[in-house]
Amino acid sequence: MDILKPNRSQRMFVEEDNKLKATFRFLNFQEAFAFMTEVAIAAEKADHHPWWSNVWNTVTIELNTHDAGNIVTEKDHLLAANIVGIYSKYGVGAE
Repeated sequence: MDILKPNRSQRMFVEEDNKLKATFRFLNFQEAFAFMTEVAIAAEKADHHPWWSNVWNTVTIELNTHDAGNIVTEKDHLLAANIVGIYSKYGVGAE
């Protein structure tokens, strides 16, 4: 999957504490894990890796750029847009 350009109107991430943060909910653990697998592939391609956690059907993601001093950069916005694109296939709302 190619890196998507950020579409601010469709973003589910909120910028807070020098991080882009989002929580994604799924129907079950299997869907949450499938989403994480797709995000892992996209993150590896972008050479930009999220902080994340997963509990059952919920995935929480935080993005910032360590090399830039732990601030939000364009690299974070691009990966966030890509994550939202991946999530859109699942059809369940984000917080």
